[in-house]
Amino acid sequence: MPLSIAPSTLRHLLHEGSTLALIDVREQGEYNAAHIPGASSLPRRLIEFRLQRLVPCPAVQIVCCDDDERRARLAGKTADRMGYVRVAVLEGGVNRWASLGLPTEWGMNVPSKDFGERVEVQHHVPCIDAAELDKRMRQGEPLIILDSRTPEEYERACIPGARNTPGGELAYRIGDIAKAHSDATVVVNCAGRTRSIIGTRILQRMGLKNVVGLKNGTSGWVLAGLPLEKGARRPALPDPSPENLAAVRAFAGRIAAEDGVRSLPINSLRDLLAKAGHECVYLVDVRTEEEYLAGHLPGFWWFPGGQAVQRADDLVAVRNATVVFCCDNGIRSTITASWYRQMGLPNVFVVEGGATAWADAGLSLEAGPDPQEPFGLRSAAAAARQVAPREVHLSLTGTGPTVLFVDTSREFASGHVPGARWISRSWLELQIESLVPERRAFLLVTDRDGRSAPLAAATLREMGYSNVSVLAGGMAGWHQAGLLVEQGLSGVLTPPEDIVPAGPERPYHDMVSYLRWEETLGHKYRLALP
Repeated sequence: MPLSIAPSTLRHLLHEGSTLALIDVREQGEYNAAHIPGASSLPRRLIEFRLQRLVPCPAVQIVCCDDDERRARLAGKTADRMGYVRVAVLEGGVNRWASLGLPTEWGMNVPSKDFGERVEVQHHVPCIDAAELDKRMRQGEPLIILDSRTPEEYERACIPGARNTPGGELAYRIGDIAKAHSDATVVVNCAGRTRSIIGTRILQRMGLKNVVGLKNGTSGWVLAGLPLEKGARRPALPDPSPENLAAVRAFAGRIAAEDGVRSLPINSLRDLLAKAGHECVYLVDVRTEEEYLAGHLPGFWWFPGGQAVQRADDLVAVRNATVVFCCDNGIRSTITASWYRQMGLPNVFVVEGGATAWADAGLSLEAGPDPQEPFGLRSAAAAARQVAPREVHLSLTGTGPTVLFVDTSREFASGHVPGARWISRSWLELQIESLVPERRAFLLVTDRDGRSAPLAAATLREMGYSNVSVLAGGMAGWHQAGLLVEQGLSGVLTPPEDIVPAGPERPYHDMVSYLRWEETLGHKYRLALP
C-alpha cells in the first residue's frame, strides 16, 4: 500500500536533489495546465506500459501525484504490484501543493524547452522567420530545408520542399547533404522552437557558416498564412560517406571532451548491465528505428537522439541516475550525450564503439522491437474472454453489450464500435459505476490494438463485474474485418483532457500562446547576459 508524503517533505527532497522519480499520473491536458517542476508526465492508463522504462530500478523512491490523490493511489497500487518498494502519494495532490503557495509551471517537456531557449540566447543561434524564408524560396535562392522532427510528424505536414532529417541525424548526415550544394543556406525547422534551435546550434558548432533555424517552425509558417505540404515522401537519407564519417567522428570526439561525455568500453558496460537491476540505469539506443530493429544491444530501448533531447523528462525521470546512450559507432550517441551533459545531467555515458564494438567482441545483438510487454498484459489477456469482431457485430442489435472504449479520446474519435462509450482507463474505477451501476451487466471492452482492453477487463473483474468480454485485436481487428465504424466524440459531453495538440495541430490562438510561452522561458537568460 503506497505511503503518503507531505508537500513540505517533497519540496525538501526536490530542493536537495534527492534520488527520486516524481510521476504526475493525470492526463496530459491536466499536466500541461499546471504541474510541479521536476515531475514527469505518465498518465495513469500508461503505468503498466511505461513505468519500467521511466523508472528502471524498483528500489528508487517514486512519488505519484494527481489533483486530489484518487488516481495517484490507484497508480501507486499498480507500482506496488510491479515490484516498486518505495512508493508514496503526494498528500492532497497538486491542488494542495498549489494552495500552499508552492511552485507550479505549465507546458509539456519544460526542461527541454527551457534548455532550448537558453541555448538560443547564450549562443546567439541565428534564425529566419517564415515570411523571409518564403520570399527567398520564391526568388529561387539556393536553400536546403531540413525538417528535424520525426518521420511521422514530417509526413503529416512539412514546409514545402523540406527534407526529413530527424534531429539525431543532422550532424551525422549534414556533410554529405551540404556538400552537393555548397552555396546553399541550410534552414532547420521543427514544429515550434526547441528542435529548430538545437539542430541549428549543433550545425553552428560544427562550423557551418550559412545555417539558420526557422523561427517558430511549422507553427510560425501556418501563422504567417503559408500552406504546408501534406504527405511528403522523399528518398531516404544516404549512409554517410567515409569522408563525412571521419569529419563527424572528429567532431564527436571534440564535443565529448568539451562537454564531459564519458565512454564505456564493452567490458565496463557488461559490469554495469550486471548492476542494472539494483541501480537506476537508463539504456538508450539513439539510431533510426530501422537500424535499431536490425540489431541492438540487449536491454537497450529505442528513443531516437533528437527526441531524447526534445523529451528528456519523458525518457529520464531520475536525473542523477546513470544514462547510457548507444548507436552503431559512438558518434550519434556522443552527440546526444553532449546535450544531456549541457542540460546538467551528471552521469552520462556512451558505449565505446557502439553496437559494432559489441558484435566485434563476439556478443549477440537482438533484432526486432523492444520485447518488454506491458506489465500484467499476458495474464490479463489469458484471463479475458476474447470475442471476435464479427461476433461482436452480430451482438450489437437488441439487448447487446455496453461497449466501452478505454484508450485515448483521439483514438476513440478516429473510429470506434458503433454505440461505444469512451471511458479512459485512467478513470475507470472512478467513473464506471456511474455509467454501469449493475455488476452483472454485459460489458464489452474495446481499445485501439488489443493491449489496454484486457488490463481494463481485469480491473472490472476485480471490482465485481462478472460479465466482461474483450474485443479481440481491438479496433485494429475491427477494421481488418471491414466492419462499420462510428467516428467523432459521440457521447462525450465535456472536452477531453487526455490529449495536448502539438505544432500546427493547435488552434491558432493556442499556437500563439504556446510560442510566446516558449520565448518567455528565455527571458531570464537574456537578463543574465553581460
